[in-house]
Amino acid sequence: MLRIGQTLWKRLYWLLVRPKRLAIFEACLIGLVSGLAAVLLAQGVAWLGGWRQSASHLLPAYYVLPIIGLLGGFLAGTLVERIAPAAAGSGMSEVKAVLAQVPMPLNLRIALVKLVSATLVLATGIPLGREGPTVQIGAAIANQFSRWFPTSPDHRRQLIAAGAGAGLAAAFDAPIAGVLFVVEELLQDVSGITLGTAILASFIAAVVSRILGTHSLDLDLHLVTPNTSFFALEIPFYLLLGILAGLGGVLFNRGVLTSLSFYGRFLKISLPWRIGLAGLVTGFALVVLPPVFRDNAGLRELLLSGDANWQLVALAFCIQFLLIIFTYGSGAPAGLLVPTLALGAALGYLVGIWESHWLGLSLPTTYARVGMGAFFCGVARVPITAVIIVFEMTTDFNLVLPLMIVSVTAYLIAELFEAGSLYDKLLEFKGIHLSKEATSPGPWLELTAADVMQRRVETLSSRMRLDEALQAFSQSSHRGFPVLEDGKIVGILTQKDVANLSQRGLNGDRFVAEVMTPEPITTYPKDTLAHVLHLLNHYKLSSLPVVEGRRLVGIITRSDIIRTEAAYLNTTEDVAGPKAEPSQVIYRIRAPETGQGRLLVPLCNPKTAEKLLQMAVAIARDRHYEIECLHVIVVPRHQALTETHVSMRAGQRLLRQAMRFGQAWDVPVHTQIRVAHDLSEAILQTIKERYINLVLMGWKGSTTTPGRVFSRVVDTIIRQAACEVVLVKLQDQSHFDRWLVPIAGGPNSQQAIALLPALTSLSKTPTVNLCQVFDPDETKPDTTSLNKAAHFLEQRLDGSLKIAPIHATSIADAILKSAKHNNTDVIILGASREGLLQQVVHGNIPATISRNSQQTVILVRAASTV
Repeated sequence: MLRIGQTLWKRLYWLLVRPKRLAIFEACLIGLVSGLAAVLLAQGVAWLGGWRQSASHLLPAYYVLPIIGLLGGFLAGTLVERIAPAAAGSGMSEVKAVLAQVPMPLNLRIALVKLVSATLVLATGIPLGREGPTVQIGAAIANQFSRWFPTSPDHRRQLIAAGAGAGLAAAFDAPIAGVLFVVEELLQDVSGITLGTAILASFIAAVVSRILGTHSLDLDLHLVTPNTSFFALEIPFYLLLGILAGLGGVLFNRGVLTSLSFYGRFLKISLPWRIGLAGLVTGFALVVLPPVFRDNAGLRELLLSGDANWQLVALAFCIQFLLIIFTYGSGAPAGLLVPTLALGAALGYLVGIWESHWLGLSLPTTYARVGMGAFFCGVARVPITAVIIVFEMTTDFNLVLPLMIVSVTAYLIAELFEAGSLYDKLLEFKGIHLSKEATSPGPWLELTAADVMQRRVETLSSRMRLDEALQAFSQSSHRGFPVLEDGKIVGILTQKDVANLSQRGLNGDRFVAEVMTPEPITTYPKDTLAHVLHLLNHYKLSSLPVVEGRRLVGIITRSDIIRTEAAYLNTTEDVAGPKAEPSQVIYRIRAPETGQGRLLVPLCNPKTAEKLLQMAVAIARDRHYEIECLHVIVVPRHQALTETHVSMRAGQRLLRQAMRFGQAWDVPVHTQIRVAHDLSEAILQTIKERYINLVLMGWKGSTTTPGRVFSRVVDTIIRQAACEVVLVKLQDQSHFDRWLVPIAGGPNSQQAIALLPALTSLSKTPTVNLCQVFDPDETKPDTTSLNKAAHFLEQRLDGSLKIAPIHATSIADAILKSAKHNNTDVIILGASREGLLQQVVHGNIPATISRNSQQTVILVRAASTV
């Protein structure tokens, strides 16, 4: 009976936790909580904002409003800085980065801090929006749920996107726009489960917001909407509005980035004082403007009601435009989409006044509504969402055609002058580039179970005797066998099941059906490799049957995944054409072999050869190495190496320069020229034949090849070379006086520290800054590795040494800022512990630093990491 009960429980549990059914439950929960959070934010802002307006009527507004702005901003900034620094800013760009597999914090603490701090900031009258906070809150709640109910990485990503869509839907009371925003801007994925979870979460969040919320963005509940119409004669005016909105969107985006740079360069004060200053300036601005502007929705309602003259609208547009840009640059935890609606309404109202003067076909309020979508699209570059969000807010079908005209026009004009949405620009400002190359999911999301599985599967029959099954185990290396009955999978027999035979008092006369694990965990052919890995790790399985319905079509083991990943990496670097021949040596000069090891320097670029040779000589003198200089001449694969005529003149010139360096410093230098079909294969062949201990090679610092981290050749050397590898990205004017050395405690970091005394000998007065980046939440960081490295260098370094622990959420961003602040000449990095080429989940910090730095970058990978 106990066995039957366990079987029924397993079947019930697996029935409930199947991914798509679990996704429905999670989407409902995410939508409900996100909607409640949006309601709390809206009600909190309305209550505190009402209190602020009452106070400004009872007391002199010229000091009440600035003081409230200063105090509210300071309190919100203090809360963010001390508890959750990642809650600063809109939050929309951070959510987009997380969905693109960039490692950034997104948890329940951030959601709670964002809720409270955004309430404080928006209640002070700062002209920002609540859609950014609600999106980040919804995504953070979804991410927290995915941790409480563990799921696969791709499913977790979809849940986060659903939470973001729910947050936007709740903020605007626009469920369709929430779904489209997920598809068009955040996730760019239209798979069935993505749309299903996003639709359900957005719908529930919007329903909760409509039932319990303030409806502050539902225009028809506040305003008497006149009958609107659309005439063909108005098309030129709508085109003009789209052009102006596109140009305004570009100017707005650049203004936001300029504001962020201004605060970073000239207002180097803490976050609480920055946001407090923004609140103070806002307070003074609200004193100057008419009282209607003291409500966050005042400008929008004034325009949409048609009671404003063009002079007031133009003045308000300019003041609001500058005020929004200035306040957002402070790091205030609020959004930018709602403010763009107000700016778009003002711009549309002005065009509408002009149209009324010339044609008199429509009211300026109609153009104000259409302008909201136009400016929204010019900033966010989401034309479909822009049309739908205004349509859902107005429920006026007559606006659809004008909205389509202005949104598409604004999008095309904005993209013509500057490609990419505001959120892409904000991420690039932080050093995060969401290009296809940087966010390529690799095999984890590209490959499916069908690509990995073995189709020929050894199975057992449920009616087989146990002694026969044991014999199958003894003759096979498999740790488990699927069990079939009438061609359908009914269970799996594992080594663990066999080991429990004696404990249960069973003998070989029993049948497999009595011992097997029924209802095994399975996967489907279309499931991604990320989902397969999740199942293997979560349930601690050694193999995973692949089924269609209940029919077994294959099986996946951990070794299959390793083999497939290796094949994937090799395939991406293959070049079309015949198989490459082994490289051939066509020129060689040998020096006395007196060194204790050998350092290989591939030379091909005359501009960088001298600097590379200087570094090679410095390392060789320190380690008593010989130098092997290699020049490779690459020929097309369709040509035979022995029959192709090549010129060695350029290579010989480089190698003679290397020999002069060696003679000047009394270092043995060997030289050779190889002809090869593939550069990386020639380098690897030289490493093997010449017993190389260290490779020092130039590196351009970035690559445009899809799926690559550094470049095709460099990635191959890093992955396959058994020796130590040192990559150097040289600047045109390279100096070696000021060094920045971030450490992480791993073997590669230690190897970088060990190389430093030799490399700093290139300068007469080197200055070395040792730093280690810690999480802002670590009040007492462990500086053991930092102190150990400092002690090592103090005894060997002929120069000054400084130690600087750094607290930051982004390692790459912190290192780049430190390098800029200290006018660093060279950054020397050890490869990350996760592996130099692992970028699927964690990103590649060295590649990010090199791509965005203006300094020489040296990257060290120890031999033991291969």
